[in-house]
Order: sequence, then C-alpha cells, then structure tokens
Amino acid sequence: MSHDRPRLAAAIFCETLGPPVVRLDDGSVPASLQWHKNLALLVYLARSPKRARARDHLIGLLWGDEAEKDARHSLNQAVSTLRTYAGESIETDRTHVRLADGAVSLDVEQLDACGAAGDYEAAARLIAGVFLEGFSISGASGFDDWMASERTHWQRRSVAVLECLSTRALARGDLAGAEDAARRAEQIDEHSDVAVRGRLRALALAGDRGQALKAFTAFAERLQRDLGAEPDAETRALVDRIRQGRAWHLPETASAPMGPESRRAPLVGRSRELERLVATWATCRGGRSGVVIVEGDGGTGKTRLAEELAGRARLDGAVIAAVRAVEADRSDPWSGVLGIARAGLLDAPGIAAASPATLAGLRGSAPLAAPARAFSEALRVVADEQPVMLVVDDAHWLDRESLLALGAAARDLTRSRVLLLITAAPHERREELDQVRAHLGRELAGATVTLGPLDGDALHALARWGAPSYDAVQLERLARRIVADSAGIPLLAVELLNAVALGLDLQAVRGAWPQPLRTLQQTLPGDLPDAITAAVRVNFHRLSPDARGVLVAAAVLDGRVPAGLLGRAAGVGGDALAAALDELEWQRWLVAEARGYGFVAHIVRDVVDRDMVVAGQRRRILEAAGRSPAA
Repeated sequence: MSHDRPRLAAAIFCETLGPPVVRLDDGSVPASLQWHKNLALLVYLARSPKRARARDHLIGLLWGDEAEKDARHSLNQAVSTLRTYAGESIETDRTHVRLADGAVSLDVEQLDACGAAGDYEAAARLIAGVFLEGFSISGASGFDDWMASERTHWQRRSVAVLECLSTRALARGDLAGAEDAARRAEQIDEHSDVAVRGRLRALALAGDRGQALKAFTAFAERLQRDLGAEPDAETRALVDRIRQGRAWHLPETASAPMGPESRRAPLVGRSRELERLVATWATCRGGRSGVVIVEGDGGTGKTRLAEELAGRARLDGAVIAAVRAVEADRSDPWSGVLGIARAGLLDAPGIAAASPATLAGLRGSAPLAAPARAFSEALRVVADEQPVMLVVDDAHWLDRESLLALGAAARDLTRSRVLLLITAAPHERREELDQVRAHLGRELAGATVTLGPLDGDALHALARWGAPSYDAVQLERLARRIVADSAGIPLLAVELLNAVALGLDLQAVRGAWPQPLRTLQQTLPGDLPDAITAAVRVNFHRLSPDARGVLVAAAVLDGRVPAGLLGRAAGVGGDALAAALDELEWQRWLVAEARGYGFVAHIVRDVVDRDMVVAGQRRRILEAAGRSPAA
C-alpha cells in the first residue's frame, strides 16, 4: 500500500526519453505517479493540443476495455491522483480534462528548446533511450498506436540532436566525443543511416578504417535482416570514400613497426582554429568560393591542421588537390599552378568538360598561352560536379605567377564550390598573399588563422596521450619537462613524447630550449637541446633497416626526391621500397607529393644528415643517384 505524502501545486517533471519516471520538484518519485495509467494520462495530456482532451476520448484511449461506469470512475480516480500533486493545475469540467501551463514539464520539450538554441550538449544529456522505453498498457491499443508514433518522432529528433553534437565535436577535433555521440545515436535507432554515417566519419578521421568498415558491415547486415533494406546512397558513397582513403588506416606492411611510435597524436589546442576552417568549408560546399590562410612558424602544426580539414573534405566527397612548395619553386614560373593541376585536379570527375587546349596545356603536352585562364576553367568545370579543395602548403615559396592566379581564381569563381587553403610562414611576407588577405571578408569568404605555441593545458593533454601508464606525479613532471623543452611547438612535443614512449629517459639528458619562439627552419641541430636530437635518434633506430636506408638517402639528396631515385640511392626496390616509404610517411618522417618525397620537418632532415650518415655512405648514395659526391 502506498504512503506517498500528498502535496499541493508541486512542479511535476516527466522523464520520457528512456524508461519513464515522474519526479516532483524536490526530486522525490511518488509511487502513485509511476502507475502506468496515471503516468500515461499525464504524458498524453502534456503532449496534447492545448494540453486538453475530452473525457470520452481519454476513456476510450486508456479504459476502453472496461464498462462505461467503471471507466469513468477510473478516469476520475486518475485525475484525483494527479491533483494530489499538481493541485488546481489539473483543470476539469463535465466534458474535458486540461493541464494548466507550467503544471507538467517534459524532457522532450526541453530537448526541443535546447536543440533550437544550439545547446546540443544539454539536449544530449536528456536522452537516455527511446520515448517511453519498455512502457505499455494492456488493452489500450489506441494509446499504443499514439506512443509508437511519438516514439518514431522523438527517435528521429534524438538522432538529429546527437548527430549535431557529433558534427560539432568533429569540427573542433574531438574525435572521441564525436564517435561517442554517433554511437549513442546508433543505439537510439540502429537502422538510422544518419547515425551510422556520423560514427563512420569519426572512426575514419581517427585513422581506424578497419573499425569503420566493420561498423558499416554490421549496419548493412542489420538493415537486411530486420527490414529487408540496404544502406542509402549517401552512406554507401561515404563507405566507398573510406575504402579508397589511404590517410585513414595503418599501412599493412610487415616492416611497419607496431606500438607507440605508429600512433598519430591527437589534435590538441587547435579546436577554435579547426572550427573556423570547418565553417569556411561548409560555406564553400554551399556554393561560394573561399580562402583560408593558416600562418605559423615551423612545427606549429600548419600542415596538420590542413590535413585535418582535407580529411573532412574527402569524406564529404570533395576533390582534393594538394602541393607543398619548396624554395626552388619561387623562381619557376607557373610551377604552382601546374603542380596543383597534376596533383589531383586533372584526374577529377568533370574535368573532361574543359577545352582540349586547356587540358593539353595543364598536362604539359602542349604550350599554354594563358595558364591563369586555363587554371580557372579547370577549377570551374570540376567544381560544377563536386566541391574542390586546393591545399598549398608553405605557399610563401610559391612562384609569383601561381600565387596571383590562385587569388584571381578565388575571386572570379565566387559562385563555385572551391576552397583555397594556404599555409605560410609569417616571417616570409609575400605581397601576393597580402593581396589575398585584403579581399577576405569582402569579395572572398574565409579567414586568416595564426598558430602559436601550445599552451600548458594542451601540452598536458599530449603528455597524457604519450604516457598513459604514468601516475599523476610522473605525468606532471613529464608535462613540465615537455613544456620547457618544446616551448609549446607541437612537432617537438610529439617527438619528445614518442621518444619517451620508446624508452628515452628525460632525466638523463640535459639542456633546455634556448630560444622558445625561434623558427625551426632557421635553427641548426647544434643549437637544439640534447633531448630533441636524442628523440630523433631513438625514433630513427626504431625504423626497419629498409626505412632507415631510404630516410638517409632522402636526407643526403634533399629536396623533393622521386621514389625511384630514392630506391636506387638506398639500394631498396620493389615491394620493399613501397613498404619503407609507407612506413616513413605514416610515421611522419616523409611526405609524398607529385614531385617526390621530402621531409616533413627540415630540422629532422638536418639531424639525420648530420648524425646518421658516414662519409662513405654519403658518397655511395650520391654516386647511385648520378650526382657528384662533391656537390
């Protein structure tokens, strides 16, 4: 027998997204309000138009299996119970039952309010399951039909909220949070393409291609088994892009070492910057060209940020054409435009719509009278088919003609889905880039993002990633040392943490970063603290023998070196060369471009060239490459 204490005019809150619970404003849960028909009456009235229903309608809905006299008595008893807690907020007359405004609050109403305000975190906290999960009333088929309709509506609404939360987490680089939100959406509706796409994106961007494909297979089998259906076209297209994307999986080679050194560091301390890039990309996908300029000294993460945005664009179905300029490009007219064209633009769907003269000129098989016009034409026809992202890394080294052509194309193609993403060093000022900056916010959508050193919180987060087995005291000591030795430069912080994971004892090395904000490209290895050169050496010796040989050859030959030339110089060929290059690219020693392989960081190349090569080895590499040892 219930001994609930009656209260007058209490605020009543109904949790309906999951197993239903009715609470009062003091947090108590009266047993009589949990009785199925009392709870059903309360929720149904709260979800009814003007929060009112006719008595006869309510009787037929909830007590249709009883005699009329008994049914009316049951309704009166239920109303009396509700009045015990809500007082005069339950209004009745001979024909209707009505809830006064503010008498009852539903979590689904809060869900809608939070979603409309863009507070997806608060909205997601309300979602504990499907609407009235596990709830049913025997002999009330009308109520069951209504509940099924409501359940479908709130299931879709909950999935939409969680999908927005996942998308927002992806935009700021929180891949774990994005996957968690998408996984929750999939649990709410295991047949939702929207939910599974969110999870696939998060897994793919985290580099777990295998798990993403496994999740898709399970989803497709579930759809076929339960509904006799297949994933929709958008989901299938996303999976195809994940299957084809090398950037999101570990190289499946026997020589690639496993363990901490193969992990990709999380993106920390750059959430605001990444959100700005993602927002600009969304604008471009919507039909307007844009430009983003990412500035920062060497090692601050310009390339990584560009890669993060390009990864998202690939999953959106964009054409990606990316080049990285080197100092020699500055004196080679049109090398940038031709490099971009041949780095993906000429292979894109839709390029066949360009004129034969444009195609021949950009491919290099015929003279090109007007390279800028041809470049803009190629961009326009490709963007008519799908969005385009052009990535120019280290654009301060690009030739003047190409920089002007890129800016002109962005301004001329204002209604095309094209984003130009430029990274540059702030100390290498170029008038052509300044002209592009001057148009941002006026003729051009976009932004300039400036990267500085990581702050202490971000470096502590990196330390937790790099040394997960450390206790709180050890982690604090490690983080302080990383702060001192890296000066917040992400490249050096990650190098140190990878070395620590492989056994480097920072207590045994001396030295501290001498000039915290000094540009890496202007710093010689001799100026570096022992901890940094030790980190490079430790990781070098963890590479496979073939990878070490290829890396040494790349250091000696310098610049952008074709794969075949690297193989000849290192004495490595065939599948062994491909495996070594995959290993070096994945572990961020080398970067692959249309013109060949080069070091991700100049400073690492200098350390390898200075400390890892003996004179005889250098001579043999140069001779095998057809170069004079004296060069």
